[in-house]
Amino acid sequence: MLDFSKFIKYSKPGPRYTSYPTALEFSDSFGYDEFIKILESQDSSRPLSLYFHLPFCRNACYFCGCNVVFTSKEDKMLRYMDYLKRELKILSTHVDCSRDVIQMHFGGGTPTFFTAPQLKEIIDEIKSFFPNFVEGAEISCEIDPRHINEDQMRVMHKSGFNRVSFGLQDFNEKVQKAVHRIQPYDVTKAAMDLARKYNMVSVNVDLIYGLPFQTLETFKETLALALTLSPDRFAVFNYAHVPWLKKTMRKIDETTLPLPDEKLQIMQYTIDFLTSNGYRMIGMDHFAKPEDELFKAIAKGELHRNFQGYTTKGGADLIGTGLTSIGEGVGHYAQNYKVMKDYEEAIDAGKLPFEKGITLNEDDMIRQYVIMELMSNFKLDIQRFNKLFNIEFATYFADAIEALKPFQEDELLTMDENKIECSETGTLLIRNIAMPFDAYMVKHVANKKTFSKTV
Repeated sequence: MLDFSKFIKYSKPGPRYTSYPTALEFSDSFGYDEFIKILESQDSSRPLSLYFHLPFCRNACYFCGCNVVFTSKEDKMLRYMDYLKRELKILSTHVDCSRDVIQMHFGGGTPTFFTAPQLKEIIDEIKSFFPNFVEGAEISCEIDPRHINEDQMRVMHKSGFNRVSFGLQDFNEKVQKAVHRIQPYDVTKAAMDLARKYNMVSVNVDLIYGLPFQTLETFKETLALALTLSPDRFAVFNYAHVPWLKKTMRKIDETTLPLPDEKLQIMQYTIDFLTSNGYRMIGMDHFAKPEDELFKAIAKGELHRNFQGYTTKGGADLIGTGLTSIGEGVGHYAQNYKVMKDYEEAIDAGKLPFEKGITLNEDDMIRQYVIMELMSNFKLDIQRFNKLFNIEFATYFADAIEALKPFQEDELLTMDENKIECSETGTLLIRNIAMPFDAYMVKHVANKKTFSKTV
């Protein structure tokens, strides 16, 4: 096991770069009329990626950073379904819905909090507006194994869903109690068996390290149990503790959280354990079997990253539907309202529930390319960059190159006139390595309550 003590200096607040610029830069200066104009002028030859936010959960998991609505009331869910349908109808007046759909994702909340008939109704409504799902489209759903049954899985299978992601987090009972999510192994195993029975092409499990009472030894046990499920992919996330943003996180005793050194050891062990058991590291925090399309994409340097995670489906416009959803196109990001009242009022007024966003300038696009290449493929082909943008990387990013020298000295990356490439240990600090290319970081450095810590 490596000694990670020298890397503790890199434990600082930083973005996860699901987008660049990050959502922190979204504002209402990007107005509704401008957003509609962009939607209506999109290139109809570009395919679509669809995201639907189904925000309801019965109880709070204290570690969760998602935008959720806690309820057990049926009428709230039925009301949301109605507004979702109305949003789709408004959307269809501004977007060419005949475009090919290559990707669709249900996120939450707990999408399977909706019953099987309700899920079918939502899916049928979507397909009535977007009829052209291509063969082999990636259609996926996030699932809480505590809230899934055979009827729901059957509906998803018949509707073309081929990928599911199970929230597992940690099998240790003490950790589960501390984060208010009791989920025995047999419950997760039953959900996995359902996914296999209904021929889901790819099954992912999510783990989180950095939770209260976790140690290297307890996480070893969780990994060993998770491996018996034989998922196609693992997502192993660093817990983002942001109690100033998420009230439920204030219920976590910060003195029980593992220190950065132990977290780095947990992640290094995870890499060693999964790679020795047939998985390969894909992008930040992700692992896949060698036959997985993500692994093939990273081998070619063609992995992409969007708000739905890592994907091979590049070159698509992302349409975000539902409360707090984010959409993305060439040169813009757009986010819906986060508050249900505001969301409903916009739709009642016959408008899309767009709240804020950003249009990218030339510098944003240049930096977006560099950051997403590093985050996705752990390397950057500098000569390819020079040809693509017709600028000299070494000149344009002289300050970033200087900022990366300590990483080079610590053997976290290699850097020359042709490429930047992370070492295996450097991949653990990829957020830090990407940050020197972020033009917006300067104004956020002094505010420690902006981003979660990178380690």
